[in-house]
Amino acid sequence: MPNAAKRAGRCAEMDVNTIWLATLSLTMGGLWFFIREKFDELKRIDILLNKTREEIARDYATNSEVQRITDHIDQRFNRLEAKIDQLIQAK
Repeated sequence: MPNAAKRAGRCAEMDVNTIWLATLSLTMGGLWFFIREKFDELKRIDILLNKTREEIARDYATNSEVQRITDHIDQRFNRLEAKIDQLIQAK
């Protein structure tokens, strides 16, 4: 009978080890899946950020363009101002 008790003890110990290993395996698998999902999402966000940067650079004017347009408008206003001055002096 002592051999039967030893075998039962070993079976119980083996069952606990099997359950423990299965629990650890499932936990590690879930953790691996979660981490992989987060890295995939991070890649997706990085791609979207790069596209946004490209769109911003495409849509906005540079400082030199703004300066050129401002100079052009200033010249137009100066001509208009000169014409108004001529009309006032002619009266």
